[in-house]
Amino acid sequence: MKNKSPQRPSGRAANELRAVTLEPDVAKHAEGSCLTSFGDTKVLITASVEERVPGWLRNSGHGWVTAEYGMLPRATNTRTNREAKSGQQSGRTQEIQRLIGRSLRAVTDLKAMGEMSVRVDCDVFQADGGTRTASITGAYVALRRAFERCVRLGILDAVPLKDHVAAISCGLYKGAAVLDLDYAEDSNAEADANFVFTGSGDIVEIQGTAEANPFSRAAFNALMDLAAKGNAELVAIQKKVFETA
Repeated sequence: MKNKSPQRPSGRAANELRAVTLEPDVAKHAEGSCLTSFGDTKVLITASVEERVPGWLRNSGHGWVTAEYGMLPRATNTRTNREAKSGQQSGRTQEIQRLIGRSLRAVTDLKAMGEMSVRVDCDVFQADGGTRTASITGAYVALRRAFERCVRLGILDAVPLKDHVAAISCGLYKGAAVLDLDYAEDSNAEADANFVFTGSGDIVEIQGTAEANPFSRAAFNALMDLAAKGNAELVAIQKKVFETA
């Protein structure tokens, strides 16, 4: 792996995030919401509270958090058909929404929720790489805002979240480790990985793939170090949202 940082298409430093914004409370009717931007990737996220749980959780005293993910038809350079038109979700969509759900549940005290559910919807209306990581990072904000509303209404005694959760991508681009891939880099990367961390830095999930040749442990460690740095910055942005909201 090269030590010298490559010239990135965006002009960013190897360890530099795109401009990230997390705007809460953008949807009038949802209990929680967040408009998330990672550079030119933009995701509208809503969190809806339901006073019921899946059948397998009835009478358990535990709640549930789940997620759905989708890309709007013109989120990319060319229009794609809505998945509803084909009558089924793609394998990619199913994999991403399960990842989002797992990430949120990792920091949620499901027992403290009681028998209620929160369904988090992540709709990508502009994609430029990193849609799943942007969705997870913004979904935490929407989920917490939904729980805060439940507390205000007396439905919950306290917000049942144990920690923050955020996600970021890293990859090997022109032989060097870089943080937060946009599409131009992601589509040309030798390897790419998505890292989901809690606010305290614990690992929730890592997804990593070599696109051409296998990559070394040293290269993975470089990606991991970048991801830890990026995660800390994302959690700081999340915290600022709740300080000002």
